[in-house]
Amino acid sequence: MLDDKHIHAFPPDDDGGGENTSDIQRVALVSSSPSARSVVRVVVIVLVLLAIKDVLVLIVTSLIYLLFMVILAILFAYLINPLVDFIHRPFKDGRFAGAMPRSAAIALSFLIVIGVVGVAIALLAPEVADQAKAFVTNLPTYTANVQASITDINHRLDRMGVSDSIQTTINERINGALDTAGTAVTGVLTSMAIFMVTYLPWLVLIPILAFFFLKDASMFRLALLRMFPAGNWRIRADSVMTDVNMTLAAYTRAQLISCVMIGVVCTIGFYILGNNYALLLGVLAGVFEFVPIIGPLAIAIIATIVAGFESGTQALLTALFLGVLRVAQDYAVYPRIIREGVHLHPLAVILSVLAGEQVAGIPGVFIAIPIVALATVLYKHILEHTDSRGIITGLIEAAETKEEVAG
Repeated sequence: MLDDKHIHAFPPDDDGGGENTSDIQRVALVSSSPSARSVVRVVVIVLVLLAIKDVLVLIVTSLIYLLFMVILAILFAYLINPLVDFIHRPFKDGRFAGAMPRSAAIALSFLIVIGVVGVAIALLAPEVADQAKAFVTNLPTYTANVQASITDINHRLDRMGVSDSIQTTINERINGALDTAGTAVTGVLTSMAIFMVTYLPWLVLIPILAFFFLKDASMFRLALLRMFPAGNWRIRADSVMTDVNMTLAAYTRAQLISCVMIGVVCTIGFYILGNNYALLLGVLAGVFEFVPIIGPLAIAIIATIVAGFESGTQALLTALFLGVLRVAQDYAVYPRIIREGVHLHPLAVILSVLAGEQVAGIPGVFIAIPIVALATVLYKHILEHTDSRGIITGLIEAAETKEEVAG
């Protein structure tokens, strides 16, 4: 960056040789430009951060399922914590103070949640099982109908005088699209099924870990605060933990409400559209909603294909219904549910989910958004603590200040 104030011409020099050097100019950089030392410092720090990143990725990928279980336990603890507080609040003060310890309130909350889930499963399971059996029974018929539809398309193309090569290309495209959709859906379902079957014993530990997180939350918080020196550092650490607590609570609340709401809305919508497997698909939609991006996409493909077995019009209406629901959920309902808890742009959500899947598969998809949300919280506090406009800007400004003092 050049500035006219920093361009100085040497005065004419006549040393007897008659040579005029007035055309020699000296160009100086403006003071706002970073020096070479600042640039080198930033590059070195970036390289060190990249090396640390590689080490962290190795550690995380080695312990991914343990971390996944711990994070699920933490989210479950946040999910049940409002009920624990509601039950325990009357026994904290007043006449009944101390009558029910917090551990008893936690155990009662667990029983209530397990009871509600058990009743819901008992009510829904028979109908869901019947619809699943009916779908499996009718699957050969659906396959035959698809083949008949392809044959009918070929007859129509023959009557229109379309050449055999074009018909072959059309058939290949149709079969390729069906195979791709089937492979994608089968892959998602298979991955989730394998994951659940393989790591189901580990998932049993989630309520146990959640119990201890709820019971000793205050002790864990104090232990973390004591790791920082008294004063500004401890105050800042307390502020960070408060924001982390709000972020995880908001995310968990939003996910639970979204799963229940999407399940109910999809079930009602599928019944209105006349889908024979409305409850089955509605329950799947509610469960898949917990998996960001991939879950809703998978249920959209499954529901559209299943509706297509009935008629093309029903498939089109199903796809339109799910598309409108997705837009309303992502841009109107979900932001209101989550409110100020998580500050993530939709693009950041998509990229974090894709990155999580690449790094850790299905567990990475689950934990990607909470991890990125926590990273944004820490980044915000770093900027506030250093009074900086950004990490790179702060490094450059610090280096420039040191150079000015040294000079």
